[in-house]
Amino acid sequence: MTLLQNLSENIMSNLYLLIPLLIWSLIWKGIALWKCGRNNQLPWFVVLLVVNTVGLLEIVYLIWFQRDKNK
Repeated sequence: MTLLQNLSENIMSNLYLLIPLLIWSLIWKGIALWKCGRNNQLPWFVVLLVVNTVGLLEIVYLIWFQRDKNK
């Protein structure tokens, strides 16, 4: 069995885990990018766009670092 065949079998066997993880990540990334774009927070926008943390950094941003609209 070649390395390429082995790799493709590993990816296919983990597809049931990868698809929900991808959807989870895209939802949080979309929400966080929308919020920091609306708040003109360019450094956060660039970091969230480039760094992939499976939604963890996006959740941290949404909880602690987005601007408070009441101020």
